[in-house]
Amino acid sequence: MSLDSISNKEFNEDGWLRILFLINDTQIWVNEMAKSVIFLLPIEDRKKLFRKTFYITVSSLAHILERHYYKIQRFPNAGKFTINIPEILSYLRDCFHHPCIPIPGTLNTHRVIDTGRVIGIDQNGNNTTLITIVSDGGGKIVTAFPGVIAKNRNDK
Repeated sequence: MSLDSISNKEFNEDGWLRILFLINDTQIWVNEMAKSVIFLLPIEDRKKLFRKTFYITVSSLAHILERHYYKIQRFPNAGKFTINIPEILSYLRDCFHHPCIPIPGTLNTHRVIDTGRVIGIDQNGNNTTLITIVSDGGGKIVTAFPGVIAKNRNDK
């Protein structure tokens, strides 16, 4: 059965329900697989990465690593973490208690933590000890990167 047959004027409820439950079952399976991938990492207190109020998804982690991990040569002008992946996740896990700062013009917030040691380079190529973690209104980590959010050039 194709999705096109469902979108016709005659609504096939039985077919639609089958597709809905197939997609739901697949999503549950993918979510369980994604969680098990995180649990393979050598990091303590992994469960804290899945809090209800502050959490990371595999999609967000993939975005962070694709854009901001030094071993992946994409996005050359982005800040890059030079620490290993378990360390990155440890900082994400531990920043939960840091205050959230609203990002103007969005529903997102960010936290900035100073690790006390160089963890990467910021978007300007400077060594940094700071990590910025951006999360949405529901607490899902959207991205994280070395350094701080760049000021808008119109801001003074």
